[in-house]
Amino acid sequence: QVQLVESGGGLVQAGGSLRLSCAASGRTFSSYVMGWFRQAPGQEREFVAAISRSVGSTYYAGSVKGRFTISRDNAKNTVALQMNSLKPEDTAVYYCAATRKVGRWPYISGGEYDYWGQGTQVTVSS
Repeated sequence: QVQLVESGGGLVQAGGSLRLSCAASGRTFSSYVMGWFRQAPGQEREFVAAISRSVGSTYYAGSVKGRFTISRDNAKNTVALQMNSLKPEDTAVYYCAATRKVGRWPYISGGEYDYWGQGTQVTVSS
């Protein structure tokens, strides 16, 4: 089992940047596929980005590709989401997620993830 704690959210102006971090407990972090999801008020949760277990293959939602970068540090049990050129429509609660399931890459469905953090608020003002 793994516990996830996000940090780094906040208020930023449009065009600005934020870096989210997710710290994971446990000794088998490298065996988890990690993902970021977000949920805006009144909207369904949506996939943002995912990173594979070892070599760090990445996959992004079209709405963030080219602006967001997901990375992981298996030695520190962390995964990060660097968000640049932020837009008001990026405003949401961002969640870190983890899974050890073996499936078909990329893992873009929330149902494929077993563990979730508590979320961190990102607000982008226009």
